[in-house]
Amino acid sequence: MRERSRPRGRREAGDGRSAGGAASPRRERRGAPAAGDGRRPAMEEGAADLRQRKKQNCTESDKMAPEERNKENSKLGRSPKYMLIQRFAKLFFGCLAAVTSGMMYAVYLSTYHERKFWFSSRQELEREITFQGDSAIYYSFYKELLKAPSFERGVYELTHNNKTVSLKTINAVQQMTLYPELIASVLYQASGSEEVIEPVYFYIGIVFGLQGIYVTALFVTSWVMSGTWLAGMLTVAWFIINRTDTTRIDYSIPSRENWALPYFACQVAALTGYLKKNLNCSAEKFCYLLVSASTYTFMMMWEYSHYLLFVQAVSLFLLDSFSLAQTEKVHEVYKIYLFSLFLGYLLQFENSALLVSPLLSLVAALMFSKCLQMNMKKGTFLSRLLKVMYIYLVLTITVTVNFLLKMFVPHKENEHLLKFIEVKLGLNTTKTKYLWTPYVCMLAAFGVCSPELWMTLFKWLRLKAVHPILLALILSMAVPTIIGFSLWKEFLPRIMTELSELQEFYDPDTVELMTWIKRQAPVAAVFAGSPQLMGVIKLCTGWMVSSLPLYNDDDLLKRNENIYQIYSKRSAEDIYKILTSYKANFLIIEDSICNEVGPVRGCRVKDLLDIANGHVVCEEGDSYAYSKYGRFCHEIKMNYSPYVNYFTRVYWNRSYFVYKINTVISFQS
Repeated sequence: MRERSRPRGRREAGDGRSAGGAASPRRERRGAPAAGDGRRPAMEEGAADLRQRKKQNCTESDKMAPEERNKENSKLGRSPKYMLIQRFAKLFFGCLAAVTSGMMYAVYLSTYHERKFWFSSRQELEREITFQGDSAIYYSFYKELLKAPSFERGVYELTHNNKTVSLKTINAVQQMTLYPELIASVLYQASGSEEVIEPVYFYIGIVFGLQGIYVTALFVTSWVMSGTWLAGMLTVAWFIINRTDTTRIDYSIPSRENWALPYFACQVAALTGYLKKNLNCSAEKFCYLLVSASTYTFMMMWEYSHYLLFVQAVSLFLLDSFSLAQTEKVHEVYKIYLFSLFLGYLLQFENSALLVSPLLSLVAALMFSKCLQMNMKKGTFLSRLLKVMYIYLVLTITVTVNFLLKMFVPHKENEHLLKFIEVKLGLNTTKTKYLWTPYVCMLAAFGVCSPELWMTLFKWLRLKAVHPILLALILSMAVPTIIGFSLWKEFLPRIMTELSELQEFYDPDTVELMTWIKRQAPVAAVFAGSPQLMGVIKLCTGWMVSSLPLYNDDDLLKRNENIYQIYSKRSAEDIYKILTSYKANFLIIEDSICNEVGPVRGCRVKDLLDIANGHVVCEEGDSYAYSKYGRFCHEIKMNYSPYVNYFTRVYWNRSYFVYKINTVISFQS
């Protein structure tokens, strides 16, 4: 009984002390609801003061966080100086590994290119033949810029170009996105490289350097996401191993994506850092500026860049909707999109494609919807309803804005662009996905090297035998190390063998054809043939052509389709009318297209032409061909009437047959 009475006496003594002075907090809370004497406003004020003190305490705790960490470190026997040295060493070696990876990849590409084409031991004509299709066109304009008496004159000739395609004046800078060539020519001339390096080496050197930056940016992104630069090393290894699916640099150096995608990788790296929480002010400003610069540069380098940025904007919108990213930062990125679109529209000769871009419509809808949310009173029924329907509202406004822009903004509706973009993005293939595969490698490395993901997995599995944090740290270091050693053992010998082998790229027939054109063809001659060959002729000889391997212009697409009829079952008179309508003087037949034996029937050029012209009918799995004319590319080689009346053979070798298109038709029996 005494033992039970002692605590009771203590409580009574305590109650007596509180009664003698101020009432105890417990008694105040119990008595406050029953009093009803105006204390509720005082309680609300107290709660408001409490919330204000909590905010101040949060800010103070953020400011005092380094000091608290220093105290914890001192308790663990680690001084602040030790921790600073450790962080600096981690940052230094990580940056060194990232830069070294990029430089080694650039050297690897240069070495592989030299081994594949024997580039340094060839003449200029043989080097230029290695550029095929649209790559040849881009490099040909780079050559013209260097030959111009001044940079201003060269730009004017490109924007008012009437020496490339017959019967057509084009703005080549706008239509072919020649900003990389403008930059390369300025750098080549301003740096005084004329006496040091040849133009072609300077050009491909810039592209290879950008690929090194590409790899470095992927390294940094994976490092920022996972917190360890082992993930960056693993990303680089997987990127190089899957090179055929991550890049087209092997056979298409001047392509627009090879210039643009490194800037996009830099933008992704900066954006990843910018969206991280607890980022200091200086790093946040640096990431913001890098996002702004790389977004605009990426948009200027590639005509399809705004479609890729649209996919990125949708991803940011979803992150914001599910509260996985800071709303203020996401909307700052939206402002960067708007600024880049506006500046790109002005500097790309008022490119209407940017105004009707889905990116502009989406960002406008997001900004408008955000304004509606901010102006709504919080806590109201309409505000809660708007949050529920936010995604639906954004999508509706996006479609509406895009529809209105297309109604009022004059533009060319190129329906074929959607199919072309689908091919570019690799959405219809199971492997050539060079836009997505690098980031798949990066995400895979992040998943293997991130301790947080391992910890989440162990918590989900309810692992109790070993502490999840310790096991996660061990596996995030051990697993990538094991994978790295296995990749090094399996793929390093292959890469070294690839670099040591001397491949041979020699095309004497094309060299002979280009030499004949430069020596025998009139300066004012216009050549007709496949668009890929026309690009090489334009680069190697400078002669005018009837078509180009470009797919963003309706007129050029129609020309390509019409001139490809030389491989169809059409009459000599039909082909003659088509060629003379474009003022062509010479026709070039390629044996590789005319006699093509593809692995899949129906996908060859001549098969597609027969189907388009109605010369092949498919019934119950069987194909029936009917046409009263033979295939033109075969019949013209027979040298009989009426083909000899319209065309005269002037040159041939094993791969090419060149015919002069007669201006005066002489009918022979």
